[in-house]
Amino acid sequence: MKKLALVFSELVLLLAVGLCMTSQPAHGQQTPPPATNQQQPAPSTQPAAAPQPVQKIVTAYTLPPDLYEKTKRLERVSLTLLVVGTIYGLVVLWLFLGWRLGPKYRDWAERASTKFLLQVLIFTPLFVLTIDVLELPLNIFEHWESRNYGLSIQKWGSWAWDWAKGELVGIVLTMIAIAILYAVIRKSPRWWFYFWLTSLPLALILAFIEPVVVDPLFHKFVPMQQRDPALTTALEQVIQRAGQNIPPERIYWMNASEKVNEVNAYVTGLGLSKRMVVWDTTIAKMNTQQVVFVCSHEMGHYVLNHISKGLAIYAVGSLVAFYLAYRLIGWLLAWRGGRWEVRSVGDLASLPALILLLTIFAIVLAPVTNAISRYFEHQADQYGLEVTHGLTPDSGQVAAQSFQILGEVDLEFPDPGPLEVFLTYSHPATRDRIRFALSYDPWKNGGHGEFVH
Repeated sequence: MKKLALVFSELVLLLAVGLCMTSQPAHGQQTPPPATNQQQPAPSTQPAAAPQPVQKIVTAYTLPPDLYEKTKRLERVSLTLLVVGTIYGLVVLWLFLGWRLGPKYRDWAERASTKFLLQVLIFTPLFVLTIDVLELPLNIFEHWESRNYGLSIQKWGSWAWDWAKGELVGIVLTMIAIAILYAVIRKSPRWWFYFWLTSLPLALILAFIEPVVVDPLFHKFVPMQQRDPALTTALEQVIQRAGQNIPPERIYWMNASEKVNEVNAYVTGLGLSKRMVVWDTTIAKMNTQQVVFVCSHEMGHYVLNHISKGLAIYAVGSLVAFYLAYRLIGWLLAWRGGRWEVRSVGDLASLPALILLLTIFAIVLAPVTNAISRYFEHQADQYGLEVTHGLTPDSGQVAAQSFQILGEVDLEFPDPGPLEVFLTYSHPATRDRIRFALSYDPWKNGGHGEFVH
């Protein structure tokens, strides 16, 4: 499942959606992308570990010493990058305000046209591209390190093309959000409430169109039944056991191997666009029973309505965030607005100040959204164990094997600290998922599962 820890921050910043178009991994435990530790020797440029689909008995999440040290380095520098990246993003917004780039772009737009929509059409690309170009060095460094650790194999030309496509999509979405936001601000002093009301259908529309319009710009998707009929048949058995109606055409194979070595699967979309996606790397590195468990986990997100619940959480969180932004933006502009040459909150040049406030709120709430995400992911793990019980021999062991492969390939550190998990993990730690998979047995004394009876 796509990281629900990011649902709030991505949607609450709809007006800056162009700044956060990066695709998020579904099963990775860590929020930050990989980077290297400058004090350590350069890691191997060979691809990340790619175990073959085997039936090795798993009793706990363990790694060979060399791989353990590699994941430890990656964990350390990922945390460093998370802190640096967060601070850097705030600094970029502050510099944008301090350099008075917003007023310059606003003046250009006003000189070009007196019509508000045309002004937004001119202002938005300048704003989005400036912010993203300033953040580009960090993005380049992240991709370089991802290649260094063997997690990514995407060539620089392909990466740059994806970046350009992301910018185009981001500009379009940001333009829509900015037009609505500032039209509402200029119409009503209660703009925070009316924009919140408007953001709800926008969030639903975005969740609906992303898998059918945006995602295919970056990856190839094919119905699973065309690529792997045997796996489709196995999945249909689990779907029938669960009493669900997930048509085979809603299960997709994704060509991830042209860009990454990691394994992954996720659910996405709403209504007619709702679907389950399995990366081809997952199919290549796991056997059929293990892939079935991974997909059963994803089916848990379907059945337990985690996407809808995530959107409901967004609705509450964004209402609070927009209200706090409304209460604080006046104070912020009274303090620095004259120096920044921002006329009022209705001035397009106030946009980076609004985003600065909303970003701070998202940072503060990140541990909460991460905790909610971990809870959803644990529920999906439990559902996967329950729905495969009786269909897959020793389903707990199969689940543990799946998590072991996930950890080895995605370089998950075996021993994260509790504070680290609380602050940054959107999924339970791999060691904890394996422990649960091996110990969960509600059927032992004639009982039944919580979600699948």
